[in-house]
Amino acid sequence: MTDNAIREAAELIFRARSTVALSGAGISVDSGIPDFRSPGGLWERFDPMDYAHISSFMENPARVWRMLDEIHDVVLKAKPNPGHQALAELEAMGRLDAVITQNIDNLHQEAGSKQVIEFHGNSKRLVCLSCLFSYPSEKVTFKPGKPPRCVCGAILKPDIVFFGEAIPPFAYHRALELAGHAEAMLVVGTSAQVAPSNMLPGITRANGGTIIEVNVGSTSLTAMPNVFHLNGSASEMLPRLVREVRRIAAEGA
Repeated sequence: MTDNAIREAAELIFRARSTVALSGAGISVDSGIPDFRSPGGLWERFDPMDYAHISSFMENPARVWRMLDEIHDVVLKAKPNPGHQALAELEAMGRLDAVITQNIDNLHQEAGSKQVIEFHGNSKRLVCLSCLFSYPSEKVTFKPGKPPRCVCGAILKPDIVFFGEAIPPFAYHRALELAGHAEAMLVVGTSAQVAPSNMLPGITRANGGTIIEVNVGSTSLTAMPNVFHLNGSASEMLPRLVREVRRIAAEGA
């Protein structure tokens, strides 16, 4: 990746009156959270339609928690990486309006991002589907082989969007609003193939905005008009991009 490409992308962000980010699993890989869809990922061992569908949870939550225990253990150990930190820095500079994330790991917030739209929820919250009481995960006792329970006795569910569930209305409509107003969208660590989040880059492009894609390798977005591709990991590319935005800002001061 040449310095010229980084500079051009940084200038796009610097000139944009509104920039948002759309993040996916790729940004958290360097934090130790594997992409569930990649070879060897969770979906090779647990059929998502059998373990990650809301009907499966309702029918047999204890069985589904065998998979959720693995997710909980991985996410609990993960820490924000330089990619998460770079987006938080970009927001602090006034150059990023919000992060729309498909991830459920809370790492954007832990890195310091304030405006985070959780498109698929947050695994570090648990909710009771019986009494609707909500708990932060650090307040819940996890025992191997035993699903966590609410004080009412019901088994708790992570506050995440299972297959078969709707995107939370606020997150959905806020994401549409941000995408529609953005003059630049950073698409980071996602192939943008999972609906309905995959329509967000198209909304930005349809309104004349530019997509800055940060991904290892090409995706279905890469060859489209108004898409600027930075080939590399988020933890490498985003810090370089933010340093260049900061340099341009300093030159213009």
